[in-house]
Amino acid sequence: MSLFFATGSPTTEFSPGEIKASLFAALDKLGPRKKVLAVPPDYTRMHSMSGILTEYAWDYYGQALTDILPALGTHSAMTGHEIQTMFGPVPHNLFRVHDWRNDVVTLGEVPSEFILDVSEGKLDYPVPMQVNKLLRDGGHDLILSIGQVVPHEVVGMANFNKNIFVGTGGVLAIHRSHFLGAVYGMERMMGRAVTPVRRILNYASDHFAQNLPIVYVLTVVSKNAAGQLVVNGLYIGDDAECFERAAELSLQVNFFMMDREIHKAVVFLDPHEFKTTWLGNKSVYRTRMALADGAELIVLAPGVHAFGEDAAIDKLIRKYGYCGTPATLEAVKNDPALASNLSAAAHLIHGSSEGRFTIRYCPGHLGRAEIESVHFAYGDLAEYTTKYDPAKLADGWNIVDGEEIFFISNPALGLWAYQGRFAQ
Repeated sequence: MSLFFATGSPTTEFSPGEIKASLFAALDKLGPRKKVLAVPPDYTRMHSMSGILTEYAWDYYGQALTDILPALGTHSAMTGHEIQTMFGPVPHNLFRVHDWRNDVVTLGEVPSEFILDVSEGKLDYPVPMQVNKLLRDGGHDLILSIGQVVPHEVVGMANFNKNIFVGTGGVLAIHRSHFLGAVYGMERMMGRAVTPVRRILNYASDHFAQNLPIVYVLTVVSKNAAGQLVVNGLYIGDDAECFERAAELSLQVNFFMMDREIHKAVVFLDPHEFKTTWLGNKSVYRTRMALADGAELIVLAPGVHAFGEDAAIDKLIRKYGYCGTPATLEAVKNDPALASNLSAAAHLIHGSSEGRFTIRYCPGHLGRAEIESVHFAYGDLAEYTTKYDPAKLADGWNIVDGEEIFFISNPALGLWAYQGRFAQ
């Protein structure tokens, strides 16, 4: 077990040249490889800097990099335009599409007793840990798992082995791990490196993935004082230490602890990144611990045209809506379709305000009836964008027409929490 590169701090800003040199130095330590698989995130993690790291890995290995498998999880396959935008000159014929319903193999099963323990007695089922068959059967002598560590609503801190067991995972593992996180409590996990879901993933790494030649390439990304995206840290290794180091830095640059609650928040969803509420509800997940009771969350969502990335999940979201934990858990008991799509149930819980605050969605491609049918309040995008113009607002506190609002230009880059609520 080794850490091949580890540098970062809240004031560090890697240049592209420094990122490339650092990656090359780490790869030099691995020795020659004959067949390499890269597993970067998809376009929904465009800001992770994983695209340029994948390009540099291709520069380094050349023809030895034979396959690139974006860690789609349940997301839609990347388009040619998205591949071009994110990965630049990397040949499109290297890219493979992960099918989470059909293209997986089971490495092993986390026993129900372990789930019972980590869920504090709330759940009692085994979790088969699956990966795309390319990882096990592709004959690669190196798997580069590339991605960003940042606070996350399902696992606490994103990436590391989540990129493998969820990003290239199968139906049961994704459903059951997501549901565990929702039942255990999102607020109890976000921003924490050790959570019930992470313990399941670590169990799988320790028991089932020892023969997979995985090396993790992890970034920590934030906005600097000038509002520019910068890489604050780069951590490369084949064990948990690189993740733990990255998570420690991410808490410093991506976790915004507030000394007072937000009564009105405005969150902008980049239309190129957020096309569904499945993704766009990061506006809810990442702000809920900062929102006061009775607050209003206004979501400017010009690219949103659907609820789920997956057709079956989209149908379930439309059927039940974001109706809160008790109603969702009751629906799981009574509807086999929802019970067999537990990640959808988890998402419905995550995306509900539990009646505590108002979520006003302003979508570019969904109508009032659709938005209100899933228990959100509707806002006209043109009207609200005119009043709360993202081009004129600064991240943080702003005064608009004499009213104080808190603006977030990209909810994927952080986690916001009121210190009193977080302490609870």
